[in-house]
Amino acid sequence: MRFRLLRRRLTISAPRVAIRSAMPWPLRWLSAAVVLGLCGAVALWAFEFGKSIAGLDSGAREELQRLRAEVAQLREENHRFQDQGIAAKSLRTAEGAAMDRLSEQVRQLEADNRSLRDDLGFFEKLIPATKVGKALSIRGLHAEVLGDGAQLRWQVLAIQPMRNAPEFKGRLELVLAGSLDGAPWASQSPAVDQPVQFQQYRRMQGVVNLPARAMVKTVTARLLEGSSVRAIQTFTLE
Repeated sequence: MRFRLLRRRLTISAPRVAIRSAMPWPLRWLSAAVVLGLCGAVALWAFEFGKSIAGLDSGAREELQRLRAEVAQLREENHRFQDQGIAAKSLRTAEGAAMDRLSEQVRQLEADNRSLRDDLGFFEKLIPATKVGKALSIRGLHAEVLGDGAQLRWQVLAIQPMRNAPEFKGRLELVLAGSLDGAPWASQSPAVDQPVQFQQYRRMQGVVNLPARAMVKTVTARLLEGSSVRAIQTFTLE
């Protein structure tokens, strides 16, 4: 009986036996990780030691310092260019504003020049109207009826053709005459009655409303000082 049991254990028909390690698997993984870490540390130390022996580490440091210096220089140049760009933009804005002011001044000068030319033409046209010699005179009177016949535009030049002329203080009156509905007509009160004050000359102009169906044939301008008529002139409309 014992012999048969011993033979069963020693032959192929013997029962299977599982052999297990006494160390748990977490400890085996931890041991493997420690070994790999040590190997990596040794490899890194050997690599750094080799670079230091070959002189590569010092060259890399110098290259890194050079690159850092170049980056700093480029940043400084970039800031300088940005400041220059801002300054140039401000300068362009100031130049644009100056050009706008100059353009406005040129337009104003052109307008003043046109006004002076108009005044000169007006004076040249009106000066021959009366004799020169009076202390105060109306050198010219001009009037025209506007398109629809409801208004009259007028202009007057009053002048004292002398040096150091005394100041004139009075008023200007315009009296209209013509026809209304085919009958003779004259304005009962001055169509224009306004104060006037000047020393050498004064140009006056304006627009007055006309009565319906009125046809103006003459316009009379008078300069009065108090109740005294100092100058008078009549203009006939064509």
